[in-house]
Amino acid sequence: MLSTNRAKIPIPTIQVSVQGSPRQFEAIADYLETAVVTDDIEAPSMFALTLTSWDTEAGKFFDWLDNDALDLGKAIEIRLGYDSDLKPLISGEITGLEPEFTPDSQPTLTVRGHDLRHRLMRGHKTQSFTQMKLSDVARQAIKTAGLKGKVIPTTDKLDYILQHNQTDLEFLQAQARRIGYEVMMVGEVLHFRPQQFSENKVLTLSPKADRLEFSPRLSTMRQVRQVEVQGWNPQEKQPIAGKASANQDKIGKMGGTTSGSMAVDKESIYRIVTQPIASKAEADRLAQANFDRRSLEYISGEGSCTGRVDLRAGSVVEIADIGQRFSGLYYVISAVHTYNPEQNYTTQFTVRRNAT
Repeated sequence: MLSTNRAKIPIPTIQVSVQGSPRQFEAIADYLETAVVTDDIEAPSMFALTLTSWDTEAGKFFDWLDNDALDLGKAIEIRLGYDSDLKPLISGEITGLEPEFTPDSQPTLTVRGHDLRHRLMRGHKTQSFTQMKLSDVARQAIKTAGLKGKVIPTTDKLDYILQHNQTDLEFLQAQARRIGYEVMMVGEVLHFRPQQFSENKVLTLSPKADRLEFSPRLSTMRQVRQVEVQGWNPQEKQPIAGKASANQDKIGKMGGTTSGSMAVDKESIYRIVTQPIASKAEADRLAQANFDRRSLEYISGEGSCTGRVDLRAGSVVEIADIGQRFSGLYYVISAVHTYNPEQNYTTQFTVRRNAT
């Protein structure tokens, strides 16, 4: 007799909402071929929904191909998961429609869109800010774009900040990199925050449990023992200097024991002399941000696993059971979620780590 206690296999499920309601998309959901969501800390996250657009029985295009259900600018939310346990993966807007017509296959329509960071990419600006904190400048840009924001305050007011022929997103990302911040969307809220690689892990992946494929690379090419920032105070006619070194260990070793900076020669120093600085405190922050960013490039890797909605850019994951040197915590730089009604749901990812 066959056992009736066989474990139920979870079924990947997707839900697409248009303008806050899933009903508009339900009529065409059966024609979905693939859904791809790319989550990234360096660029607006995006989605691509590819649909069969030809009605074989009627011998014509589906009516929805030309109606307003998929108009540019429509708000889209994609939720993914298993069975009825669905979690939000991206909230954004339709920014492009790409039909494809070929003689050897059915016509398709790919609906493309981005998270709301794309609103910060419209137009280049040249403007300056005086006696303002970077966090206040970020709030101003977020408000101008009509977005909701969550901004972690920065410390000092800066004498002069220049946005030179940059989009607001390019400008905010450049300023964020200077001080160890990042510009991320979480749902419909834009975050201007310190990088999160010191946070607690959100999940653990292993080859046995998650069908994990992982290819890490360890390299000391970008590692240094110390970063120095040097500048000049024209008012006081005095040099300004700041530094960050391996001995300070401000971000931890992500579950490892030896940081990349400790794996290189003691005399390895990287000097920055091209950044405008106004105080020693600012120089120290710039040095620390550069040092942390270099440290995080000690180990980089790409992998794939069974689809995980919680595997998101800007989060920390643990990769286990791959040996002592490479097992540990990793910071997720990007994640690509691919859903296919026939081939299920997988997640590809890029990660970095600062120690072994």
